[in-house]
Amino acid sequence: MADWKRGLRRVLYPAYEARLVRRLPENLPQHVGVMLDGNRRWAKAVGRDTAHGHRAGAANIEPLLGWCDEIGIEVVTLWLLSTDNLNRPARELEPLLEIIADAVDSLADQRRWRLHPVGALDLLPAATAERLKAAEEATRDVDGMLVNVAVPYGGRREIADAVRSLLLEHAERGTSLEDLAAQIDVDMIGDHLYTKGQPDPDLVIRTSGEQRLGGFLLWQSARSEYYFCEAYWPDFRRVDFLRAIRAYALRERRYGA
Repeated sequence: MADWKRGLRRVLYPAYEARLVRRLPENLPQHVGVMLDGNRRWAKAVGRDTAHGHRAGAANIEPLLGWCDEIGIEVVTLWLLSTDNLNRPARELEPLLEIIADAVDSLADQRRWRLHPVGALDLLPAATAERLKAAEEATRDVDGMLVNVAVPYGGRREIADAVRSLLLEHAERGTSLEDLAAQIDVDMIGDHLYTKGQPDPDLVIRTSGEQRLGGFLLWQSARSEYYFCEAYWPDFRRVDFLRAIRAYALRERRYGA
């Protein structure tokens, strides 16, 4: 891009962003889920290796949380790694896990947000899982926005884990399968999800231009609004975020099918 265009954007975008913030309606989302997609494609586009793309993506997490804080969002769920991603070659997966753990450690060190790992931690290397749990413990008493760190996360796996947990709970109580089948409902399953006790996401944002769910918060997002952004995650800017929030706020939400 020509230097004069970059300069023009540096001048105009702050004013445009300020205007977006001033004109945001009051009906803002309480919980926002973000699918941080496109790190590898971004790296390829700029001629760098995959690890560089993941590091660039990790560097954009803190700004996003700051933008969410700015407008008063209460819960953010970040999908950093899917269960399917665990099947990637070790030469790619191992650096990615280290980058994710470093990013979570950095967020915890700031003590601005309460971190909560959501996912099948038992599938991770023990050292990585312990770092995520330590970040949660270190921020447990922080009076700030709740940030769910989805690593490794899969919607089908979460529902299966929830049902498994429900069955084990009632087995300990001595409930028969017949009695459990007669009383089971969606609320009982919801009480065993990774995000139990939290509001369901009002808005789910996916970057990189892909327009599919990918298994993210399958149960919780049944009534969510979706916003698909063309930018790869490392290029996702404050103005992109504000546009997503504005698009959500201007929609007439229909909670039926």
